[in-house]
Amino acid sequence: MTRRGIAVLLPLAALLALVLPTAASAACSGQGNAGAPATAQERTMRCLVNQARKQRGLDPFAAPASLARSAARKSADILRCDEFSHEACGREFTYWIERVGYGGCGWAENIAYGSGSFATPKSIFRMWMNSSGHRRNILGSYDDIGIGLQVGNLEGTGGAHVWTQQFGSRDC
Repeated sequence: MTRRGIAVLLPLAALLALVLPTAASAACSGQGNAGAPATAQERTMRCLVNQARKQRGLDPFAAPASLARSAARKSADILRCDEFSHEACGREFTYWIERVGYGGCGWAENIAYGSGSFATPKSIFRMWMNSSGHRRNILGSYDDIGIGLQVGNLEGTGGAHVWTQQFGSRDC
């Protein structure tokens, strides 16, 4: 194979690694079920995130209840104020993280929403992994993750699945 052929194949292989399902992610049940209870979908999302981290030699995230409450409340704010924003309801993205008493620092947040087949844990996870900023958070040097899913009406979309991932580090 020529050097040019190798130069084309390597970026293509990297792109396919992000887009195509892997054997490891196949171990996460319920990936395509947007009708499952929110807690089951959140568990699937955490599995997908930790599998992606494991494939890259990273430690899995811990999931403190406080950060999960924070993420759920953020998703609820997005629906309540009908505002898809990191600053929904006029609150800084750290508002709920601080309010629930999560003791970490170095915070980050991913938000997304979808409906129908674009609301599943698998579709939202793929979207995040295909976005450099969201992927950087998922594969970042954080210790903890909170995942929240709320379903409702958002910006004229009924049955919108609003996802929030919040990340934090314990060592400040």
